[in-house]
Amino acid sequence: MDRSLYSMIDNRKVAVIGSGYVGASIAYALTIKDLASEIVLIDVNTERAAGEARDIQHGIPYMGTSSVRAGTYSDCSDCNLIIITAGRARRPGETRLDMISDNIGIMKSVIKRVKEYYTRGVILVVSNPVDILTYKAAEWMDLPNGKVFGTGCILDTSRLVRAIADYTDINIEAIKCSIVGEHGDTQFPLWSRLAIAGIPMDEYCSNVGLEWGKKQKQALYDEVKNMGASIIGAKGRTHYGIATCVCSLADAVLNQRLTIAPVSSPMQGEYGISDVAISVPSIVGVSGVERRLEERLTRGELQNLRRSAAKMRETLDKLH
Repeated sequence: MDRSLYSMIDNRKVAVIGSGYVGASIAYALTIKDLASEIVLIDVNTERAAGEARDIQHGIPYMGTSSVRAGTYSDCSDCNLIIITAGRARRPGETRLDMISDNIGIMKSVIKRVKEYYTRGVILVVSNPVDILTYKAAEWMDLPNGKVFGTGCILDTSRLVRAIADYTDINIEAIKCSIVGEHGDTQFPLWSRLAIAGIPMDEYCSNVGLEWGKKQKQALYDEVKNMGASIIGAKGRTHYGIATCVCSLADAVLNQRLTIAPVSSPMQGEYGISDVAISVPSIVGVSGVERRLEERLTRGELQNLRRSAAKMRETLDKLH
């Protein structure tokens, strides 16, 4: 292995830009999992960033060894991973695309500052609308393919796997399924790829006497699709779920534990799609998205994926 990669693993420096509920939850989860040796919180509200850092740091002797502190954009230098959560949160009744007018300007300002100090590492976009902001961040950073990517549909997929686990009464580790496309209204599950311990879902359900058809699929999809809005309506925000999902991706980047996840990155012709960022199953590692996988989709799934991409392209075109 290249010595520079060893150095990256030893240092494992992470910057989290934005210390609101999502950013602070991510920093806390990274600390609990002991995934980074140094975590820097960066926020325009420097007092809040400092307070969150101190609060997290106080529990470390019992749970982790990370150094957590508030910092400035200059701390983006020599990071292995830069996580961007800056932007306003989704309000009750809003779609993620309703946030574009506010968050595109915030993202442009953030990337401008990051570029001043960037020397290496992967950039992970969490802010919404994540597909649009990931595409623009990648465009503005102008880094090699995959170095900038977004959390995309990883949380939606986690929610779906949990719902399927509840329906089948099977451990979540045995369930393989992905939600792809836009992280939003046009996302959809790859039902044709759903398997329980490697057994196709319809075959498994037939064996154990569970009903499995259009009705069950729609019920599960509706539950997952509305879950984010439901949580926001109940408590005003979501932040714990995405924080744990980010930890999974951070582990892949920081510790070279390759994982496959439906994350968002600019497409390079896969599935006949380019010039837009959407989620497809991707190999994530030390270089970010190292490969977007082209799975065998049904004709309907391929049409849905291209329809979702077209919606993102249409949205991007309106920004000019």
